Amino acid sequence: MDTLTRIPMFPLTIFPLPGEMVPLHIFEPRYRQLLRDAEERDISFGIYFNHALNSSKLGSLVKLESVIKRYPGGESDIIVKCQDLFHMDTLFRTYKEKLYPGGDVTFWQIDLHAPVSQKLYEEFELYMNLLKITMVPSPVSAYHIANELNLDFEAKLKFVELQHDKKEVFLHNRIRFQKHILTEADKVKDVFHLN
Repeated sequence: MDTLTRIPMFPLTIFPLPGEMVPLHIFEPRYRQLLRDAEERDISFGIYFNHALNSSKLGSLVKLESVIKRYPGGESDIIVKCQDLFHMDTLFRTYKEKLYPGGDVTFWQIDLHAPVSQKLYEEFELYMNLLKITMVPSPVSAYHIANELNLDFEAKLKFVELQHDKKEVFLHNRIRFQKHILTEADKVKDVFHLN
């Protein structure tokens, strides 16, 4: 049976995938309190994907990476990194005695070190080379590749709910599509350059 865990929660209309780093601007008092707790107690918190597309009630477990800027009025710009995904069971207005929300969640326990097939890796490497990125780490996970493809919300939700082998097919198709766009953009650039 899946275990429910209660965690601090930050409902937003973003859906980071594991391994993805996301900038956030913190300004509300309740989330300034959450930031203090994340800094002082080194806690992770959930970003519940608060969007009509999210019928599966998914969210992202994130951890504070760094505080980029602090403003005189108490606001902050921060970077968080997604560590895992979760299914939301119940969202609460407050977490324990805190101002910010909380939620009972079931973690997916995603393995970010599970490598993709050699075929997908090679296709991803070619795609990154088209972007002029030659230092591609090896091995890479399916989530690492998904993060490089700038998927929209709908594509992210579709991707995460696929079985592992279907994730690879999805990524193959996305890489091919992105490579096609890059190739066509280069052709257009060359045409305008010649005129």
